[in-house]
Amino acid sequence: MNSERPDLNGADPAVVAYVEALEAELARLRSSGRPATRSTEPAYSQAEGEAALSNEPSEPPTTLNLISISAAGRAKRTPRHLYYRQRRGGMGIFDLENLDGDPPAFLTIADAAQAIVLLTDQGRAFRIPVADLPESPVHARGQSLAGRLSLLPNERLAVVFPDTGGAYLTLVTQRGQVRRMRYHYFGPSLSPGTLMFDPKEGGAPAAACWSDGDAELFIATRKGDAIRFAERQVPVRGCLGLRVDPDDAVVAVTPVRPDGGVFLLGNDGKGSIRLMAGFALNKAPGSGGKVAFKTDRLVGAVATGVEHDIFIISQLGKIIRFQADEAPPKEGVVQGVNCMALRADETAALTGCAVPT
Repeated sequence: MNSERPDLNGADPAVVAYVEALEAELARLRSSGRPATRSTEPAYSQAEGEAALSNEPSEPPTTLNLISISAAGRAKRTPRHLYYRQRRGGMGIFDLENLDGDPPAFLTIADAAQAIVLLTDQGRAFRIPVADLPESPVHARGQSLAGRLSLLPNERLAVVFPDTGGAYLTLVTQRGQVRRMRYHYFGPSLSPGTLMFDPKEGGAPAAACWSDGDAELFIATRKGDAIRFAERQVPVRGCLGLRVDPDDAVVAVTPVRPDGGVFLLGNDGKGSIRLMAGFALNKAPGSGGKVAFKTDRLVGAVATGVEHDIFIISQLGKIIRFQADEAPPKEGVVQGVNCMALRADETAALTGCAVPT
C-alpha cells in the first residue's frame, strides 16, 4: 500500500478538509500514545509522521488552563500542560470543535482559581469563574455560555481576557479609542451585564490587556499598522489612541517594553516577533499607525520573550503550541515565517504565556 500523501491540488475543498481532519486526529493520537485504528488512519507521509511524533512534554502539571471560546459563545477549558509543544510550522491538533459553522474566536489562559471576563459588542461585561467551566480533554465540543451571559438580541462576544489582577486594564475599540480602567472594576463584585462604556463613542470593543501602570502600549490593526506610546498618557476619560482608516479596525493591544518584542500573526499562519528596538515610540497617542507587519489580515499580537510559548487556534478548531523563540525576531517590517500549516483553513486567535524552565 502506498502511504505517501496524494496531491490534493484541485480536489474538492470538502475532501481536502476531511483528509486534514483525519491527519490532525492521527497526530493527536500519536502524541498521546494511543494507537490509531486501521479504519481511521489516513495516508500519511514519513515526514509528516515524524513531525507528529516529535511532540515533547512542555511543562509539569499546572493549574493553568487554556480556554477556547467560539464566536457564538461555546467554551471549553483544558489544563495547559496537556498541550504538547510542536515545531513551528506544524499542523496542530484538534481542540474546540467547529460545530454548525461556529468557529473558535477567542483564546486565553487563566488559573483554575481565577475568572475570565467577557465583553460584548454592546459594551457589557460578564465575569465567569474558571472553575465553573467543566474541565475537558484537548479535543472537545465545549459548552454554551448562553445561560450565563443573557445576551441581548444581536449582541455578540467581542473581547475575552482573564482576571489576573493587574493594576490596569487597557481597552481599545475598533475605531482606536483607548480607555484605561483600574482592576477592581472587573473583580468579584462585577454585576453580570454591567455597561462599561457606550459603543457609540468609538465603536465596539476590539482588544484588551492588563498592565502594571508604567508600560508602553502597542496597538495593531487588521491591516498590520500599529502605534506605540506610554500608557500613562491615556487620560482618565480615555482618548484616541490610534487613527484608524475607515476600511480598517483595531484587532490587538499589548503592553511592551523598549527592550521587548511583540509576536504578530497573520490569517495565513505566518508570524514574526517585531522588536521594539526597531519600532519607534510615539510622543503621544492619537496619530496614524505605521506598518508593523506585512499581511492580508492581522489576527492578533501578543508581547513575548524567549521563555514564552505561543498558542494558535484555527477556524477549523486545530491548535498548535510552540516556543516563541522559534519565530525569528526582526527590527524591520517582514511577512513572517510559517508558524502553522494550514490547508483550506485560517488562523482565528492566539495567546502567549511564560513557561518556567
